[in-house]
Amino acid sequence: MKKFGLFAAGGIAALILLANVGSMLALAVTLVLLYFVFREFMKAKSTSAKVLWGIAGIIIASATLANIPALLGLVAAYVLYLVVKSWRSDGHGKQESGDPFTSFEKEWRNLKQTK
Repeated sequence: MKKFGLFAAGGIAALILLANVGSMLALAVTLVLLYFVFREFMKAKSTSAKVLWGIAGIIIASATLANIPALLGLVAAYVLYLVVKSWRSDGHGKQESGDPFTSFEKEWRNLKQTK
């Protein structure tokens, strides 16, 4: 049942991630452009250059705010990462290891039998 829940959560997260890939790319591009405009605004010496870079910054900031739903895609990518990590640890994490503290009950039975 746990595998089914992980499969369902992973499938939903994958669909949300695929639906938001374009918006995530647009958000990344606008953030890079906004960083570039901010750098140029700070380097500008004249008032007219600062005004032009400020206007460009406002336009690009509005485009960035329009892509805020891409954050849902980022959350879906993180959930998908957690699902894959949990899925892999279920299959491979139950192997016997040499650490006596990984299976306390088994070690306690062995200790009680030796007395």
